[in-house]
Amino acid sequence: MLPDHSRVRFRRLDGDERMYTAKKEITFCYGHRLLRYSGKCKNLHGHNAKAEIELQRETLDHRDMVIDFDDIKNEVKSWIDTQLDHRMLLCKDDPFVPLLQEKGELCYILDTNPTAEAIARLIYDYAASKGFPVSEVRVWETETSMASYRR
Repeated sequence: MLPDHSRVRFRRLDGDERMYTAKKEITFCYGHRLLRYSGKCKNLHGHNAKAEIELQRETLDHRDMVIDFDDIKNEVKSWIDTQLDHRMLLCKDDPFVPLLQEKGELCYILDTNPTAEAIARLIYDYAASKGFPVSEVRVWETETSMASYRR
């Protein structure tokens, strides 16, 4: 009988630990603009984005998984769908915030500029707060432009 390696921690001689990794991709659409920025993104515009949520563990769970992809879908994708998808993501200092809210537009207000980096951290923090073993979140604003957040 072979040993059960799903609960074994591997350590390389150079000190790096081996990890199991799982990744879930979630697509969503959002609008934003950047303050204190002189390029095209200073104007209101939108993106069809993709978030990649990477999770890592040294050992697998009782099902021999890093995570059940349905758990991410039910918790994180659901949050993205209700909080970020088809909303304007704006900095709290943006003068458009009260105007859009007065007109009933759906907005998600951030303390910072709604950059891809800030959105990646927002999703990371949410997933981590729900107990997911998140290692990195990448947000693709376009097919060629990505920003990430990891700890």
